Amino acid sequence: KGPKSFHQPAVVHLLEFREDFSKKMTTNFLSDLVQYQRLFQMIIVLGMGGNFLIGFQVSVITYPSEDIKKFINATWIERYDSPLHQKTLSLLWSLVVSVYCVGGLLGCLLSGPLAMRYGKKRSFMISDLIIIAAALLIGCSRMARSYEMILIGRFLYGITAGISLNIHGQYVGEVSPKRLRGFANTTSSAFFALGKAFGQLMGLRELLGTQPFWPLLLALSGFTALVQLLLLPFFPESPPYLLIQKDDKEGCLQAMKDLWGEGHHQAEMDDMMKQKSAMRNSKILSILEIYFYAFEVFRTAKLDDILIPYVALGVGTCEFISVILCSSMIDHVGRRILLWGGYAMMALALGLLVITLSLQDQFPWLSYCSIALIFLFVICYGLGPCGGVISVMVEIFNQSARASAFVIVGTTSWMCLTVVGMGFPFVVELLGPFCFLIFLAVLIGVVIFIYIFLPETKGRSITDITEEIGRIQFGKAFLLTALGMNFTRDPGLCTKL
Repeated sequence: KGPKSFHQPAVVHLLEFREDFSKKMTTNFLSDLVQYQRLFQMIIVLGMGGNFLIGFQVSVITYPSEDIKKFINATWIERYDSPLHQKTLSLLWSLVVSVYCVGGLLGCLLSGPLAMRYGKKRSFMISDLIIIAAALLIGCSRMARSYEMILIGRFLYGITAGISLNIHGQYVGEVSPKRLRGFANTTSSAFFALGKAFGQLMGLRELLGTQPFWPLLLALSGFTALVQLLLLPFFPESPPYLLIQKDDKEGCLQAMKDLWGEGHHQAEMDDMMKQKSAMRNSKILSILEIYFYAFEVFRTAKLDDILIPYVALGVGTCEFISVILCSSMIDHVGRRILLWGGYAMMALALGLLVITLSLQDQFPWLSYCSIALIFLFVICYGLGPCGGVISVMVEIFNQSARASAFVIVGTTSWMCLTVVGMGFPFVVELLGPFCFLIFLAVLIGVVIFIYIFLPETKGRSITDITEEIGRIQFGKAFLLTALGMNFTRDPGLCTKL
């Protein structure tokens, strides 16, 4: 009786605290929903024509793969009276997949100059026009009996993906107040995951994943781009762009009032002025191969062909749910731990996946473990790196360097994706399940780098983060000393990102 009565008040207090916390969170959410309703509307419009379309284009290409191969072969027979050799057909299919990445690389290089010259809003609208043109080409390719139109359309899709992938994260981060920036940044990843899940849903045989409808399936992107093209003119340009690039203080303040409501925005304005003053004075990726070649990955796991589309849809849905969870955690937990912890769990899942895939011929029940590990890999990606990477990139660079930083990161990513898109089927044929060891090594290197060199960026100004990066020089000295190398700290040395 004594211990029970001792613990009873503590339990009551705990329940009261939980109820008060829940009420406070609900009240804050409803208050933010009313005050920032224009911001939330803009986030949805940006997401629809931004990363949502990229996710859709990445995942949907796997579903009509056999139908497109048959179409290419039939077109070749009509023209040359002989069928294509199987290796030539595989090479052409790899080209259909990887030309998207080549376009992405070009679009990534164009995104910086476009954003600097025309602003992020107009760059999005230019991208929408290109998407609509590409959708018309792909939609008419079957009637025109031309697989070249698919290649051109995929290339144009890739260009818009390179532009949008760089601009979307910057735009969303720049139109958001500091207190909501972590949540806003993760929405770009959430729309990316939602687009992949939507592509997997529309690619099912019960919907558009059949032989007569594959051109319509691949051309659906044009409709969403048209919707964004019509709605985006009703929203303002990025406030930092207006103030820092265009020197339009009044326009910047009006944009903040439009998106954030009437209120005191001086702190945000001061932070942007510091960036402007500083400018005047100074004058990874293994997740996408699962989607590009989702069916091949699941066939390697000995999964029945009938079940593969539904398992792929489950993977995309799990990623979307995990990204939503990430958006609710990131402003409380922070970015750094989500990044290195997420990558570490991905590395663990990938290492175990190599083991289960290599042993499942002797132990057939391990194929179910392989599928579970693929789900775990994607969930870990969604909970950490998927939302954390963009948040850190937006918060760690100032307005003048941000576009260039996104171009560098995007260029590296698209080059890697191009190599993966072209070479993954042949690497799988050569190495089998051990092909994933390449990505495992990359993940381990990323974990070590983030843990040692990356500072926490949550709720901090760019000035504070830059000073912290300077202090991490001591971390570099420690690492080089541990490796047996001499390191002399130069007081004038500055870490440049």
